[in-house]
Amino acid sequence: MKTRSSIRTTLLIFSLVLILLGFWFSTTNAYTFIKGYMLFQTSQTGKSSEKPSKIHMKHSDQEETLYSVRPKKGENIGNLLIPKLNATLPIFHGTDEEELERGVGHFEKSVLPGEQDNAVLSGHRDTVFRKLGEVGKGDTLIVKTSAGTFTYKIRNVRIVDKDDRTVIVPKPRATLTVSTCYPFNFIGASPERYILVADLISQKLT
Repeated sequence: MKTRSSIRTTLLIFSLVLILLGFWFSTTNAYTFIKGYMLFQTSQTGKSSEKPSKIHMKHSDQEETLYSVRPKKGENIGNLLIPKLNATLPIFHGTDEEELERGVGHFEKSVLPGEQDNAVLSGHRDTVFRKLGEVGKGDTLIVKTSAGTFTYKIRNVRIVDKDDRTVIVPKPRATLTVSTCYPFNFIGASPERYILVADLISQKLT
């Protein structure tokens, strides 16, 4: 009788210990899971609120600081200064014959001078860009617009086929691409293009 009672007591104590251990283990895991989930949710909320803010700031700075109003086709948007040639040339928004007869044309689908990406200018080799072949790597190009004065340094000179579309591809930084027909002394429709690729090195905003 005594032995049976002691066994029952031992089993009862053992059962209570197992129950207490199970309760402790389950509550500990639950606490860890809840804590981890809350931290994850907090970090996700922080990321989602931070990222759009940064994008908005960048977009806002560029649009408001440089050009609040986009130019219309045919409108004069500024001047291109080429120190090497001691030349100042007017820039018009658009690259149709109407704009190119008046001066340098700005490719409408490219960004405006000073903005991040690739601003593309074109001109005739027998008018505004008659001596462009004398300009090369290391020389500077200056663009003055309503937004300010932007100085670019030529890092590359390319001669490409007239149908080469890499001239107008996007760039990861503020770039000025200047294009004209080539060879300069060619009679008739030129088969190639003379390309100057310049990086923005300084700017003075108005």
